[in-house]
Amino acid sequence: MSDVRVAVLDDYWRMAEKAVDWSSLDGATVDFFYDTLIDPAAIIERLKPYDALVTTRERTRFPAEVLEGLLNLKLIAGTGARQANVDMKRAEELGITVLNTTGSRGRGNSTAELAWALVLGVSRHIAWEDRQMREGRWQTRQAEGVGGKTLGILGMGKLGTRVAGYGNHFDMDVIAWGPTLDAERANTNRVRLVSWPELFSESDILSIHVPLTDLSRGWITARELALMKSSAFLVNTSRGPIVDESALISALTNDEIAGAALDVYDVEPVPVDHPLLKLDNVLLAPHLGYSTTSTIEVFMEQSLENVRGWLVGRGG
Repeated sequence: MSDVRVAVLDDYWRMAEKAVDWSSLDGATVDFFYDTLIDPAAIIERLKPYDALVTTRERTRFPAEVLEGLLNLKLIAGTGARQANVDMKRAEELGITVLNTTGSRGRGNSTAELAWALVLGVSRHIAWEDRQMREGRWQTRQAEGVGGKTLGILGMGKLGTRVAGYGNHFDMDVIAWGPTLDAERANTNRVRLVSWPELFSESDILSIHVPLTDLSRGWITARELALMKSSAFLVNTSRGPIVDESALISALTNDEIAGAALDVYDVEPVPVDHPLLKLDNVLLAPHLGYSTTSTIEVFMEQSLENVRGWLVGRGG
């Protein structure tokens, strides 16, 4: 039997390559790719020889047309608990196994940490002032601290609950709304349960912590943004399509809200001519929420074992 061909994708810093001993996969040849392709035809052309793919979160997209073009593909070893980049229904129909990893095994809370960095960064204009200093200017914007302000949490799962805790430690009034959040759990976490409209109208900083699903896609529209204070900031470390991107750009351009801090986008990597890149009231990060050394190490340890188990199961 010839070697199974495995591709490890989107390994920008060669962390996945170095994190584990891929040569321990008996009967497999492993190749690494260090960039992300967006064009479906280019993805198919690159990956059509491979039997198994290891993805680094959701950087490369696998809609139905791509899956249908990868005739040798039998396994996608994804990282994280959900694979929103894969058309799961079509994968199942084509007999492609999709596996997940279970988490960071207690090695930190990287997405929550980044969310809080963005809260402080956008509210204190840190990136803006950094740019101004490099151009010879000094203290060009007046900022407010977060103490005494209202932090709104959309989604009180693990990440939302942790960010709510950060807000409490910073003496903020923390409010929240979530599809399954009740008053008892809110009170336990020192959070005030509010209605959907109140979440937007009362928040000085609104932080999004819900997964992208068919229900949550496009949840935040121009209507919700119009409810927000003109002095408010929106922070998104969840998934870009939860927010109507065009409506957000309009609200930012017209100063309907004070600013936004974003780690996620409709299209990633963000195109170089994207309107968000031209706005000076937006703090941008290139989807760094999960991207710490320890998290990538855990992802790759678990992905290696997923591929190994699949090889054993198929007799490879």
